[in-house]
Amino acid sequence: MRSTLATVSVTVQAMTPLTHRSATELAALIRSGETTSAEIVEAHIEVLERIRELNALAVDRFDLAREEAQAADERVASGESDLPPLLGVPMTVKEMLGVDGMPQTGGYPHRRNFRQTRDAPVVERLRDAGAVILGLGNTCGFLIWIESNNPIYGRVSCAYDSTRTAGGSSGGDGAIVGSGGAPIALGSDLGGSIRIPAFFNGVFGHLPTPGLVPLTGHFPMPDGELRRRLSPGPLTRRAADLMPVLRLIAGPDGVDPNITEQPLGDPADVKLTGLPVVVATHSSTVPLRPVLRAAIDDAAQRLAERGADVREAPLKEMRWALAQFGATAAAEIDLLNSWEKITASTRPGRSRRAPLAVRGPAAVLKVVDSAPLRAVRTQAARRLIDSAQRANDSLIESIGDGVLLYPPFPRLVPKHRHTLAQPWLATNTAIFNLYGLPATQVPLGLGERGLPLGVQVVARPGGDHVCFAVALELEDACGGWVDPATRQA
Repeated sequence: MRSTLATVSVTVQAMTPLTHRSATELAALIRSGETTSAEIVEAHIEVLERIRELNALAVDRFDLAREEAQAADERVASGESDLPPLLGVPMTVKEMLGVDGMPQTGGYPHRRNFRQTRDAPVVERLRDAGAVILGLGNTCGFLIWIESNNPIYGRVSCAYDSTRTAGGSSGGDGAIVGSGGAPIALGSDLGGSIRIPAFFNGVFGHLPTPGLVPLTGHFPMPDGELRRRLSPGPLTRRAADLMPVLRLIAGPDGVDPNITEQPLGDPADVKLTGLPVVVATHSSTVPLRPVLRAAIDDAAQRLAERGADVREAPLKEMRWALAQFGATAAAEIDLLNSWEKITASTRPGRSRRAPLAVRGPAAVLKVVDSAPLRAVRTQAARRLIDSAQRANDSLIESIGDGVLLYPPFPRLVPKHRHTLAQPWLATNTAIFNLYGLPATQVPLGLGERGLPLGVQVVARPGGDHVCFAVALELEDACGGWVDPATRQA
């Protein structure tokens, strides 16, 4: 019987399409000679060509990717030892992260013709590990938002329903990975810019512990404390790739002043038996849709059946997250000065007048910054920032060495433009940038109308590996990513 089961398992694995496998599986296949990087890259390019209508890819580099895949195969054929861990594996990169020879506009029209001359350190590290970049993922544009609608590249649609948004700001990479167009992608996250697209497109996305992954080479670059709250991180279709990618991109680069050498744990060392799992209730700024609450409750039940110590906690103080995040941002950001820096670095000697879309809000900010209102605003901001710290301390104490299960978004994937002027919809993700906690969006299969379900798994600082261990368990229990092309109607 055991021999028969083993044979069935091997047969099923052999039948799994290349565009369904993890990056680590693909790398192993390439190194063993069972398949080639050229074949794997071509299979993913075929998917990207098929989903062109989603507008997920801002710019492709297919010809260069094919050349790099061929070079990877030659290294394998030559019998070279000590091959890099991701040799020949395809991926995409958010357009806001620098890739040598490629555009890096950030959605700013005045940078339309700009070409980057070097890789961002996180990109360089993945390329040194052998990854092959297929192209750049489309983003939200210069008005950072939950949706990706770029004035240069256009609007990105969800992998599961083209009438719905792919999320933002890493929306293109979310839709690419969610469609099977790449096993991994590199995004960045300030208030949910990895986790929201990952949720909307049914894949994994991770916000790393602050100070772990360098932001050098990102455009635009925020100032002050906001820079600490923005981090590059992975989007993956399989949970097994989260830790390997994070290990590759983590660590000081000698440039980003906020990055320190931090130990990374091993998900394999995390024991689910007795692991504290807190399920937040009555804590969302926006009421949670019943289908999402049911999915999270089911995930918690699956973990309890596997030995986790699951309990509910109201955590009502988290309802103030939007105001707390806004107070922190307002204390750090100067919109007009930020625009001056951006334009000065790319248009020396030319007009730096901000567009109306920036000057309008900036005019409001000037009124708010007038002397009569400044003292009131500052006092209120301090109270909110202090309350955020108290809530953070309380939350870390509640989580302990375990995790928090928290909804990534209060609704299912919205229709295009249905998030406009509703910043509170990002509260469920932005709160963890504010608190400085690692958080992994984990897909939980499909719900109503075949749209993705998901949950954030949150740990204390340095607990990224605990997030990943729980993500692996939930992927096994709930099914993980579902290919939109093969799902049942």
